[in-house]
Amino acid sequence: MNAHYVADRSLLLALWHQHPEWTNPTLAQATGRSLAWIKKWKARFRAHPDDPDVIWGRTSASSTAAPFAPRVIEQILAIRDTPPEQLQRTPGPRAILYFLPCSPEVHGERLPRSTRTIWKILRAHDRIPQHRRRPHGAQERPEPLVELQLDFKDVVQVDPLASTKQAHAVEVFDAVDVGTSLWLMGEPSATSTAATVFAPLLHLLQQIGLPERVRFDRDPRLLGSTSMRDFPTPFLRFWYALGVQPVVNPPRRPDLNAFVERLHATVEREYRQIAQPDSLDATRESLPRFQQHYNTQRPHQGVTCGNRPPASAHPQLPLRPRVPAQVDPDRWLEAFHARCFARHVKANGSVLLDDQLYYVGRQYAGWEVVAQLDAPTRQVRFLGNRHTVLAVKPLRGLVGAALPLPAFVAGCEHEAHALWRRYLKARHPFKQAS
Repeated sequence: MNAHYVADRSLLLALWHQHPEWTNPTLAQATGRSLAWIKKWKARFRAHPDDPDVIWGRTSASSTAAPFAPRVIEQILAIRDTPPEQLQRTPGPRAILYFLPCSPEVHGERLPRSTRTIWKILRAHDRIPQHRRRPHGAQERPEPLVELQLDFKDVVQVDPLASTKQAHAVEVFDAVDVGTSLWLMGEPSATSTAATVFAPLLHLLQQIGLPERVRFDRDPRLLGSTSMRDFPTPFLRFWYALGVQPVVNPPRRPDLNAFVERLHATVEREYRQIAQPDSLDATRESLPRFQQHYNTQRPHQGVTCGNRPPASAHPQLPLRPRVPAQVDPDRWLEAFHARCFARHVKANGSVLLDDQLYYVGRQYAGWEVVAQLDAPTRQVRFLGNRHTVLAVKPLRGLVGAALPLPAFVAGCEHEAHALWRRYLKARHPFKQAS
């Protein structure tokens, strides 16, 4: 058993349930697996929807199939390039499967039996062009203040002749409402880190209420270096505790953050290149005026604005649930029930999980094990395979009680600062992280 395979299958199953609209290429990018692997395991999950042990399954097919004879491949390409006289079109895999056994050149040879095999041969010999263009279409707009999109935008860049260590002198942390295209927040900062995002977000939520979901890219300041393969970061726990669903975009998909990316294009052309702010103070002075102009004076050509400023097109915003005075800091566990994580047992028999040590047993030193969360019992099970439970431990690091919102946010800031320092240390081990 390879624990990493089990963890990747668990991740695929969780992403597929959370984002059923994601395409197979998107899931392949998010999990780091091949497209064929995604298709194979989605088919197995469909065939066994109620079997929790399906993530432990192994393929029974041979990993290396005998190659086809060269003359079989040559005949497949010949049928593709020179179709039979009675066929007035370029034959596809199904037509080739029909005509191939009729060819005397391949009698007695092992022949392909599936269109997928024919397609692979045609693709390998450049008979099928590769089209990577994604179809474009208008996104369905939610109701106002239901979904927010977040991202960072640099407005003051460092002179590369003066410094080669930092690319941005001032960045703006932006929030855009998808339903109205309103620019709700533009917070400039010279040191945007994992710990500086909570205060402006909390101030915004206290003004507009709680949305149903927030969407953002895989910025390391928000997600660290886990790439969604480990426990949620403080930023994600912040949203889970408030009852807001965080949506993390897959890699290389800025089109899913289209509304805030469109705002950044406007900020680049109509603010940064015109106002040319050169410091944090200059940005704090000029950016609010441009934000006011964007919302109240500049005509927006979005579908919901109709060539009117967003504030004029949506003068009355709906009331959203207010920010609670107390939150459950362990609410994230509900979204991670039955999630699996691959871990290596150390020489002393312990396993490190979310900065907490769990003793499994010295007899398992060197093993690759699977740590599976159980939300109802608040336990973690360490499994050698799908039927062998090595140990069951109470999940550590949980608070176990509701916290006042200011205390919870302060704890998130402290954990995020520590996470950011570890991230910088991993990237620059000989540089002291500030």
